[in-house]
Amino acid sequence: MKPPIAPHDSARLAGASLDALSADPPLVQANAITKVFDVSAPWLNRMIEGRPRQDLLAVDDVSFSIRRGETLALVGESGCGKSTVARLLVGLHEASAGSILFDGQDLSTLSSAQASRLRRRLQMIFQDPYASLNPRWTVADIIAEPIRVHRLLPDAKSIGERVTQLLEQVGLTGADASRYPHQFSGGQRQRISIARALASQPEFLVCDEPTSALDVSVQAQVLNLMRDLQREHGLTYLFISHNLAVIHHVSDRVGVMYLGRIVELASRDELFAQPRHPYTRMLLDAIPDIDMSGRSRVPVAGEVPSALDPPSGCRFHPRCPHANDRCTRERPMLAPCAGASTVLVACHAVAEGRL
Repeated sequence: MKPPIAPHDSARLAGASLDALSADPPLVQANAITKVFDVSAPWLNRMIEGRPRQDLLAVDDVSFSIRRGETLALVGESGCGKSTVARLLVGLHEASAGSILFDGQDLSTLSSAQASRLRRRLQMIFQDPYASLNPRWTVADIIAEPIRVHRLLPDAKSIGERVTQLLEQVGLTGADASRYPHQFSGGQRQRISIARALASQPEFLVCDEPTSALDVSVQAQVLNLMRDLQREHGLTYLFISHNLAVIHHVSDRVGVMYLGRIVELASRDELFAQPRHPYTRMLLDAIPDIDMSGRSRVPVAGEVPSALDPPSGCRFHPRCPHANDRCTRERPMLAPCAGASTVLVACHAVAEGRL
């Protein structure tokens, strides 16, 4: 049996498949990032009731790399930590442990001026186009805000021309600049959000379920627009979603998350053709078998445990049909899968050849 992998090696292993494919350094590198939220009751309530402090481990030792021009997708059930990872990357949350490198620079070590200059190169598209746009601002003000904040253009005329150009890039018109968000449909609002994200000329976009609030037909339009923009501008994406059809359409590599941890990391084609981790198999088995292939499916019982009191060992073991005593005691680490060095799996059953 191979010796157990130390937790601090997870960042190195998560980059193993990346290094095998490209000699260039990644644009984004997350090294064992962890985020703990204090969800304790107010101090007075705890003193009166004798209750202890309570922490929620939303992200636990997550590592991955993203090459320039690549789309890495994170998928998992609600509450698995996908959106927290997204907010950590753009600086909306501060990591409790670990580091995030952008173009080789550790974001946590930068001064405010350095961070401001660097963060111009990474932007975020939020899930809800109804809530992410200021209803009191015109579209022109919304899109121009990053340009003004980062002082990218010298005067109002050039800013106005740039706003018109951005609107046309996302399929709207310059005349829409004087309108307000409530005058647009959901798909049009998300196009405005994309235009705003592109205003600072970023290299990296974090897309937090950008189509989940849209109708299916509109989802396809927005996804195709994002792929076109990626090809045109050489953008790099981290794409967050729980929709496997969307993930298959947009991603190059896929990371599967469960209760704050990545349990499988592989190329899109390998993951959909041959899922290794039992949780990944469960997610894919939930997709209706339209082709009537007759492939056997193993049902997985139970509910997602509370993140306030996660299971010991492998967090998936209470729902896993392949779990044994080791799974209840020992945490599995991401490691290359036998016969597929570019696939990383955190599963004792896979490592032992039982699955």
